[in-house]
Amino acid sequence: MKTNWDYSELAEAYLKRPNYAPDAIEQMLSVMGLESEAKVCDVGAGVAHLSLELASRGFQVTAVEPNDQMRALGRQRTQQIKDLEWFEGTAELTGQPEQAFALVSFGSSFNVCDQNLALKETARILKSAGWFACMWNHRDLSDPIQAEIETTIRSFVPEYGYGRRREDQTQVIQDSGLFQEVLTTQGRIIHQQSIADCVTAWRSHATLHRQAGEQFDAVIDAIEKLLHQRVEQTLEIPYDTHIWFAQKNS
Repeated sequence: MKTNWDYSELAEAYLKRPNYAPDAIEQMLSVMGLESEAKVCDVGAGVAHLSLELASRGFQVTAVEPNDQMRALGRQRTQQIKDLEWFEGTAELTGQPEQAFALVSFGSSFNVCDQNLALKETARILKSAGWFACMWNHRDLSDPIQAEIETTIRSFVPEYGYGRRREDQTQVIQDSGLFQEVLTTQGRIIHQQSIADCVTAWRSHATLHRQAGEQFDAVIDAIEKLLHQRVEQTLEIPYDTHIWFAQKNS
């Protein structure tokens, strides 16, 4: 399925991305109070990072992903999980039935859709008093290694920016009129990676890919060169998981 953001060439690299901070997910779920084996829909599920987290907590997961390559890798990673099903669909048109889910989640995907249409579709497939959640992992840009990487990127793309993925999502959720008070939580995860895997993960960065254009490979090569100047062969990369969530109006 074609979308404005095509992840086909980036799908394999997504396997090297970090998971979401478990304590942030637990804090969110403790507020939601979902029943065991509740049905949840993970939209823009990619290669199943968030889907796996939800399934590991006993929920019945419907993973919706438009990209064929991402969906194939996600299916492969989750083939042993009986309560996790995959479907082709988008945030704006999930193809799921009305009032079917206790939670609709967006893991690093709410920034690459029409947010207003996605919220309307979320409300349609949520049960009464169901929950919406969106989340992203943000690298800690004050970390010395990450600061060097940022400098390297901007030497090629001076106006580089992260767009909506680093913005406060509160207003767009509130403005929809479909949800109650927007709540937030966050947690930290330290992602250990080899230099090779870190470089591979950077190749999955769709925002950088879009903004760098024809210079993308040169940017990745420069990041790789920078990292190989370090003595450590295993990197400890600090990420903060930021979550926004809200309950559907009754």
